[in-house]
Amino acid sequence: MCALLRKDYGQMFKWTPLALVLGFAIDLLLGDPRWLYHPVRVIGMEISFLEKKLRGVFPKTPEGERRAGLLMVILLCILGFAIPAGILFLAYKAHTLLGILLETFLCYQMLAARSLKEESMKVYRELKKGDLESSRQAVSMIVGRDTQDLTFEGVTKAAVETVAENTSDGEVAPLFYMALGGPPLLYLYKTVNTMDSMVGYKNDRYLNFGRYGAKLDDAVNYIPARISALLMIGAAWITGMDGKNAWRIFKRDRYNHASPNSAQTESAVAGALDIQLAGNAYYFGKLYEKPTLGDPRRPVEFEDIPRANRLLYVSAVLATVLFAGIRLAIMGIFSLI
Repeated sequence: MCALLRKDYGQMFKWTPLALVLGFAIDLLLGDPRWLYHPVRVIGMEISFLEKKLRGVFPKTPEGERRAGLLMVILLCILGFAIPAGILFLAYKAHTLLGILLETFLCYQMLAARSLKEESMKVYRELKKGDLESSRQAVSMIVGRDTQDLTFEGVTKAAVETVAENTSDGEVAPLFYMALGGPPLLYLYKTVNTMDSMVGYKNDRYLNFGRYGAKLDDAVNYIPARISALLMIGAAWITGMDGKNAWRIFKRDRYNHASPNSAQTESAVAGALDIQLAGNAYYFGKLYEKPTLGDPRRPVEFEDIPRANRLLYVSAVLATVLFAGIRLAIMGIFSLI
């Protein structure tokens, strides 16, 4: 029985490189249509449900909250991997073409290059109109910081920073885990990433409950964040931006953040654009003092948003080629063993 399962899963992952490339192409073509129910919403409902139930079971003490949070992490990781693995297994058992189509669709749904570009360009268009209030509203949809007091420069920097950070979280990391383990590992990654975005805050409510989720998110993003930064530096050279400075600032400032991963891509983008990013910001009404990234060689300008998106797209193409190639190489090696 185990031998048959291994054979079936081996056949299933045979088509992962093709599904990865097709999923990426569909994302660039369609983005994230509002009519299509996104699986991240399902993951979010799972997180909310488990948080409510587990908080009611464990004691309302720091230790109790940590235990509740750990159990939630374990349960969500099991669900995040098992559900897509089971569905995909049944699809491939029914017909290879059905399996390929489903694997492609599952990959496509977890990529965010097109939607990230579209949302950040909404900010850009409002900025170009000179409407600060609408610009703040638009950027509030894609960042976690308080936006009500941001200046034009602050709105622009926030948009550029979220494009930089989400190049890893929303594109390169999903492609990385798709290549590594197909949709099951991809969905496990997105489960961890979504969990961190919902409960990974260092405030009174989530400091203990969200601790293990936040730590796991740091771990699963450690390698992809660094690959993303290197790809963005390469993209800076390809697009004619300041690749040399991108490398210099990346080496100097990539740890100028409380997170071990967030400054990796942001520092590369700051260097590529010859601007300064990050610095102090307000979250939930509280000021967080943060180091800056890059040097202010020139003022931040609205056009930095489309420039950051060019870095995003070129990095995404490079990641797709790289990871699909690595997956094919691994499959070739295993076929010889």
